[in-house]
Amino acid sequence: MESELLKKVRKIEIKTKKLSANIFAGQYHSAFKGKGMAFSEVREYNYGDEIRSIDWNVTARFNHPFVKIFEEEREMTVVMLIDVSGSSFFGTDKAFKSEIITEIAAVLSFSAIANNDKVGVIFFSDKVEKYIPPKKGTSHILRIIRELLTFAGKGNDITLTPKGTSFVEPLKFFSSVIKKRATCFMITDGFGKFDDASLRITARKHDLSIINVRDRREYTLPNIGLMQIKDAESNRSMWIDTGDKQTVRRFSAFRQKQDEQMQMQLQRLGIDNVTLQTSDDYIKALMKLFASK
Repeated sequence: MESELLKKVRKIEIKTKKLSANIFAGQYHSAFKGKGMAFSEVREYNYGDEIRSIDWNVTARFNHPFVKIFEEEREMTVVMLIDVSGSSFFGTDKAFKSEIITEIAAVLSFSAIANNDKVGVIFFSDKVEKYIPPKKGTSHILRIIRELLTFAGKGNDITLTPKGTSFVEPLKFFSSVIKKRATCFMITDGFGKFDDASLRITARKHDLSIINVRDRREYTLPNIGLMQIKDAESNRSMWIDTGDKQTVRRFSAFRQKQDEQMQMQLQRLGIDNVTLQTSDDYIKALMKLFASK
């Protein structure tokens, strides 16, 4: 079992590390520039240097103009809030939503450590399931991937799978454990309601982005007659007639309305977000998100 898990970790490492290095080179850095400029050294004034950069104390000491040199502070703290609720263990195209979430988290993690940033993770459902404090290094990222795959494996066992979704709990926990400004990615399948207050508080203190992963069958039902559907978060089930066009239209309209309300809320609060489906190229979706920064 452990050897099988290690093989999966290695497979995801190879794929996502390559994507991070080849595609995100520059995008991540330009989108998340760090904390600002830090003093590096002084050097003699050269023609064309800005007058405002002159270090007047050193200039007076040597009776010759010197300027201050600043460098961009690159080190940041990146924290991913990852949804491991029951509804994430679903997919009808290339992969389960939980698998896409895992790959997105891995790509972001490798992009972060390539820029010398610390990475931490908060796994959540209707409560905080696990917290991995921010650290640097490849071995730390591999631990995160291993934990992601462990949670993904629980989707095969209904007795182990976390159920509901609460966005309030992980955001409150995040704000309580991360005191300094950080970059936060909430990666979720979007089932659940966002709370204005917790979003506003988090976005005011941190750079918050939300990545929503969907599956097309959450919007359109196949015409296969009577079908039993089950809510993975409440365990409630019901039979519906997928051959009834009115039923299918109502189902689709309900999901579309949920998404529209969420988009309006995030837009109103000024929170960057992107929505993709399991059949989409998530790299393009992430680049779109980065471009909005």
